[in-house]
Amino acid sequence: MLRFSYCRSDDGDQWRLSGQLAGPWVDELGMVWRRIREHSPRALALIDLRDVTFIDEAGEQLLSEMKSAGAKFVGAGIEHQHLLDNLHGGDAGAIRRRLEHLEGGRR
Repeated sequence: MLRFSYCRSDDGDQWRLSGQLAGPWVDELGMVWRRIREHSPRALALIDLRDVTFIDEAGEQLLSEMKSAGAKFVGAGIEHQHLLDNLHGGDAGAIRRRLEHLEGGRR
């Protein structure tokens, strides 16, 4: 399950994601992301990933799309840092990371 929130301010668009960026939730987030970006394509988009616990391949592709559209990402911990380094570095390899320890080993 994924929960996300969106807030527009003078500083840009702020997104906060919590839970698993996987399955049907990727499509839902992608649809909202694209709709909002159509109306303000040049607004700074800041994506907070600190509460994301799992990212599947489709979620990885969506984050890559967001990055290509100019989004900036915020994360915490080693796993998030690895993800963000690969997103910002343009690594062609997989950036998907299991962050199960954040959920106590549950997925």
